[in-house]
Amino acid sequence: MAALTDLAQQKQTLRELAHQKRAALSPSYREQAAKTAAETFVAAVPINPGQVVSLYWAIRDELSTEPLLVHLMEVGHQVCLPVVLGRHQPLEFRLWQEGLPLAPSGFGTLAPPKGAQVVVPDVMVLPMLGFDKWGNRLGYGAGHYDRTIDGIDKKLNLVGYAFETQEVDVMPVEPHDEPCDMVVTEAGVRRFGLRKG
Repeated sequence: MAALTDLAQQKQTLRELAHQKRAALSPSYREQAAKTAAETFVAAVPINPGQVVSLYWAIRDELSTEPLLVHLMEVGHQVCLPVVLGRHQPLEFRLWQEGLPLAPSGFGTLAPPKGAQVVVPDVMVLPMLGFDKWGNRLGYGAGHYDRTIDGIDKKLNLVGYAFETQEVDVMPVEPHDEPCDMVVTEAGVRRFGLRKG
């Protein structure tokens, strides 16, 4: 129990540092980083015809996925956004089609409204506060993505999406934490080994 408490405290400290690092980035840097990261993603992440890509609608100082979203939809890929259904529930992914309005979907983010088609993504782009050289990801602590990934049977390509400054030396890891297959930043792409499952 003490070890888990210590891990939780380490993660909380890293979250606070990560928020500070992201907040220090200028608006112009963020804008350019979002464009560069989108270009890197398109060049580095394989998406087969018919596959569904889940993105996130950036909140606070997260790396924006808007340039990537626009490109993927322009070239005909299916894009969905996550919806928070409840505190201890997995996420629901709703397909976003051009012209469909976005609605609040929990934690200040936006997604297609009720009635939009619910899908299971093949490529999942993950927001995060930090990552390390092994692909371990630091989320916000609610466990929504870990819970969701654990409940999906098919093979997912998990792609972390973050600013380069969010890399840390070593990430405290708990048993339920799902590492990324890849991380894309404005500085390039990192690929990691096979995940469990």
